[in-house]
Amino acid sequence: MCERLVNEGHDVICLDNFFTAQKSNVAHLLGRPNFELIRHDVTVPIFLEVDQIYHMACPAAPGHYQFNPIKTIKTSVMGSINMLGMAKRCGARILLASTSEIYGDPLIHPQPESYWGNVNTIGLRSCYDEGKRVAETLFMDYHRMNKVDVRIVRIFNTYGPRMHPYDGRVVSNFIRQAIQGQPITIFGEGEQTRSFCYRDDLVEGIFRLMNNEDGFIGPVNIGNPGEFTIRELAELVIQLTGANVKLEKRPLPPDDPTRRQPDITLAKKHLEWEPKIPLQQGLQQTIDWFRSIDFDHYRPPTPNFV
Repeated sequence: MCERLVNEGHDVICLDNFFTAQKSNVAHLLGRPNFELIRHDVTVPIFLEVDQIYHMACPAAPGHYQFNPIKTIKTSVMGSINMLGMAKRCGARILLASTSEIYGDPLIHPQPESYWGNVNTIGLRSCYDEGKRVAETLFMDYHRMNKVDVRIVRIFNTYGPRMHPYDGRVVSNFIRQAIQGQPITIFGEGEQTRSFCYRDDLVEGIFRLMNNEDGFIGPVNIGNPGEFTIRELAELVIQLTGANVKLEKRPLPPDDPTRRQPDITLAKKHLEWEPKIPLQQGLQQTIDWFRSIDFDHYRPPTPNFV
C-alpha cells in the first residue's frame, strides 16, 4: 500500500511497531523524499497532520495475534480510538482494515456484508475477531456522531511476496515447509475452504474504496471469490515447488471456520473491482519470493509485543 501511494506522488507517513513487519519490506522506499517511516505503536496517541488514514495496524495471523491476545485487542480498540481521534481533528478520511473473521464460522455462504456473523466471544480467536468487530462499531459511531468520513474494508485471506514466513497462515506455512522439504501440515482432512486474494489485487481494491467519492457505502468485502479446500492448496504448492513432501494431518484448532468465501457484489457495483490474478499465478510469484529470502532473518513472535 505504501509503495502504491508513494509511486502516485502522495506524501506518505508509515507508522509501524515492527511486531510482524520487517523494515526490509519498505527499505526501497526509505530514500524517497515523499516517504517517512516512524516506529510507533498506535495504542499510544500520536499527533500528525494528514488528509487520509489507512488504519491497518493489528496482527492478522493466528500465530501472531494469539501470542499476546490482550495487546491484539488493544491494538484494534485503542488504536482505532487514537486514529479516529486524529481523523476527527484533521478532518481526514479514514479507512479501517477489517477482516472476514468478523463473520466467524459462517452460517451463510458465501458471506455478504449484510451477514452479522457467528463468532465465539470467548474463544482463542476472539481477541482478533471481536477486536475488529469493535473497531467497526467505533468507526460507525464516529461517523454518525462526529461526521468522520470513514471507509471499512473486510479483507479475506491475502497472500503474496513480503508476507512473513512464520505468520502461521496456510500459504506461508505450506510454501516454507515445501521449500525446506518438511511435511506439509493440514488440520483435519483439509476439507475446510478458503478464498485466496493476491496482494496486488487487494491493494487495488483498498485504493478504490478509499478514493471512492460516493460517500460511505457500508463495509465492503475485498477478496477473491474463488474457493479452494486447504488440501487443494497444499497439493498446488507441492506441484509448483516441485517438492517431494507428504501431507501431515493434525487435529483441527478450536473455532477454525469451515468455509470462507466473499460475496463481492458491492465491490463490483461501487468500485468496479474484482480480482485479476488467479491462484496459480499468484502462488508462483510468492514462491519465487520465498526462495529469494533467508528464513533466518525472519523470526516467530518474540516477547516484545507488550
